[in-house]
Amino acid sequence: MKRPVFKRFGEFPRLPAPFWLLMTCLVASLLFMLFQGGKLASMLFITMTFLAIYLLSGNWSGIRRVQGTRKFTNTSVEAKLEAGQSLQIGLGVQLPGYWPVPYVMIKDQLIRQNGDESIFEGSIVPDWKRRGEFTYSTPPLRRGYYRFGETECLTEDIFGFFQHKGRLDLQQPITVYPQTVAIREWAQFHQMLKGMQHHSTATSAHRETTQINGVREYIYGDRLSRIHWNATAKTGTWKSKEFERESLPKTIILLDRTARAYRDAAEFELAVSVAASLFRYGTGREMALGLLSIGKEFTYFEPKHSQHHYKEIVKHLVGVDADGHQTLGQIMKERSKDWPAGSLIVLISPQKGSAMLQMFQQMALLQMKPCHIWVHTQEDQAFRPQGVDRISAHEDYIKAIRSQGYMGYEVCQLTDLPNLLGGAKRYA
Repeated sequence: MKRPVFKRFGEFPRLPAPFWLLMTCLVASLLFMLFQGGKLASMLFITMTFLAIYLLSGNWSGIRRVQGTRKFTNTSVEAKLEAGQSLQIGLGVQLPGYWPVPYVMIKDQLIRQNGDESIFEGSIVPDWKRRGEFTYSTPPLRRGYYRFGETECLTEDIFGFFQHKGRLDLQQPITVYPQTVAIREWAQFHQMLKGMQHHSTATSAHRETTQINGVREYIYGDRLSRIHWNATAKTGTWKSKEFERESLPKTIILLDRTARAYRDAAEFELAVSVAASLFRYGTGREMALGLLSIGKEFTYFEPKHSQHHYKEIVKHLVGVDADGHQTLGQIMKERSKDWPAGSLIVLISPQKGSAMLQMFQQMALLQMKPCHIWVHTQEDQAFRPQGVDRISAHEDYIKAIRSQGYMGYEVCQLTDLPNLLGGAKRYA
């Protein structure tokens, strides 16, 4: 025989201690008036009654139904925000109701993709329309994806007896892109193309052939011989011929994401910024660039030239971390077989030494053209990866690379990259 099941009623919410203290004072004043009587007891009970009504009516202050908006005063959401820049944020708050609110404490939080939180606190005094605005500025933001958490609003009565809270759900994603620098010219790269019988004075990275590839919109300055008259007559708008371009050797940028290779986060940020700057340069010069990025997850982008391809690569660079465990030798051994002869491999890495030179020699045997952009942020000779026994000074390593016919650059600051690629600094 089954035992009867008794349903339990839902538990009442726990009331705060100030509530019971207020009720105790109110009951005490009532008993004092009933048993003692007189004007003093009556006035005391009336005062406690009005005070209790005022304090308890704070539950209907409107803070629980608070409304608000968030805006950026120094940039727009669509604007491109790069690492190192800060945001100035204005948080507008609107309180419904009529209960007098002396002030509102606001706590906003900005959460990064790795879980790091930044808390911003302040207070506002609502105007007669029960509105206010809280403005604050973030510190310089690191590269990555951010979102805003719930905004907490808190107010108290004039005695500080009860606290009333409300929350704003204004979650808004923010993307902080890698810092980039404008590169005017990559002199050694174009000299290499000139040696491969490419026109070195062309404004784009590669010339057009005489093979028609399609039709595009007319651009002011196109020659009459380039106008596609049949397409212009059919559409009623000016159309121009689109020609195929001469093929260039595949250029693949290899971003070293080995965790133990970097001394600190700033050094890895420099490597990511260098990669982003190269893709920015390649897109402006209509170069087909690819990316090999190996960390915990393997990511490879085939060399292409399109805005969509560039956006996908930059989107990947926003969220990368130095979390890889494979060595560069293993990576090159696995991937070099898939690349055609003549490919240009641009390695961005803080590693250096004899082991790197041996890897470049193996790449050269496969008829590939290696290029090492050696990044580091400190002039510390004590930090030496494996194989630096034969190369002591910083510039000696770059000289050793160039003496064997490879391209090599030493980048300590991102602002040095345009001058280095432009040929301002030479290594004898």
